[in-house]
Amino acid sequence: MIGRKKEIKMLRFNSNFTFQHSGVANSGTKIQLERFRRSLIESGHVRCPALKTWFQAFDELKTVVVSSKMGKKVLFIDEMPWMDKPNANFIPALENFWNAWASARKDVLLIVCGSATSWMLNKVIHGRGGLHNRVTVRIPLRPFCLAECEELAASMGLEATRYQLVQYYMALGGVPYYWNYLQCGLSVVQNMDAMFFAGEDRLEGEFAELFASLFAKDAPYVRIVEALCSWRMGLMREEIARTTGIPNSGTLTKYLCELEQCGFVRRYRMGGRRVRDAIYQLVDNFSLFHFRFVRANRNGDPVGVHSLNYAWRCERPQDDAERGAQIDLVIDRDDGIVNLCEMKFSSKEYVLTSEDDSSMRNKRAAFRRETKSRKAVHFTYVTSFGILRNRYAGEVQSEVTLDDLFKS
Repeated sequence: MIGRKKEIKMLRFNSNFTFQHSGVANSGTKIQLERFRRSLIESGHVRCPALKTWFQAFDELKTVVVSSKMGKKVLFIDEMPWMDKPNANFIPALENFWNAWASARKDVLLIVCGSATSWMLNKVIHGRGGLHNRVTVRIPLRPFCLAECEELAASMGLEATRYQLVQYYMALGGVPYYWNYLQCGLSVVQNMDAMFFAGEDRLEGEFAELFASLFAKDAPYVRIVEALCSWRMGLMREEIARTTGIPNSGTLTKYLCELEQCGFVRRYRMGGRRVRDAIYQLVDNFSLFHFRFVRANRNGDPVGVHSLNYAWRCERPQDDAERGAQIDLVIDRDDGIVNLCEMKFSSKEYVLTSEDDSSMRNKRAAFRRETKSRKAVHFTYVTSFGILRNRYAGEVQSEVTLDDLFKS
């Protein structure tokens, strides 16, 4: 969800892996072994035989490591929880590979990842078997902060004020995957409608899919999150047990610990209270938005936005320090967006030039200077056949063509 694969591949190791593999979702041991063999072949083990067990699979992985000429042999296995099926002996085979062979070598680095947080915590991080205390480093991948989301929005060409960025953050949190669904040229309200309510299958089912991927049996986790959503300050564990019907036992402790480590909840104590009186508070923005807005308001109604439409111009200031500007049509909307519309009639796609780019920047600066508007300013080009996307088209957030004018 946060982007662990890109983080590990591009930022930390530049994709220089001796071996890399990803588990297959919703597939049995036979398919998992077939795909693992394919990864071994792609890593140079062209004569790899058919694999029947995980012990054999990791023995063949040794061949890849021994034959590699890389100084540091980096082995990257993603979505490892999907590979561990009942009675497949995956964990014993992995333990044997690491403890009996790989750990004795100074040139082997094994990186494992997985979406199923409960599996990673119980089998790897806090495992009591052969992998106990074998983790050298944990790589935490946290959501973006507001400043990082501002940089992401700028790189996407998303024109938004900081007020609007905070609105996005309150709904999506700092998860880049969700932010990539935002469309330039739409307001916050329009983007939220398109992502959650318009039936376009973008993020409408994301909440259920998210919890199903993180936790093998997600129902109790969802019940806890739903209970916490109703109380802004949070609940003590006795109150959580009473609200959800989950016994106040070690099982509830496990659920709360995993939700805390996944970043869904935080635990805190008020001044003067005992440790046992700790309060658990839901802090995941996406979950809060889901329960408070998405689940209660999925009605498919289109979003209409009231606006004030007018032409606008300003004269050149007397000191000549700034240029004057004239805008064909201004659409001043109630959802925090102002569209500055340029009308261009052409017999083919309109080609933006450096003069157009300079004009747009000047008009935006003049409009903000004269009107003192705090709304996000978007440029819309109204043309016959659209604009040709070139180096100067980055400032244009939306287009209207002749065909759009004939739509009822």
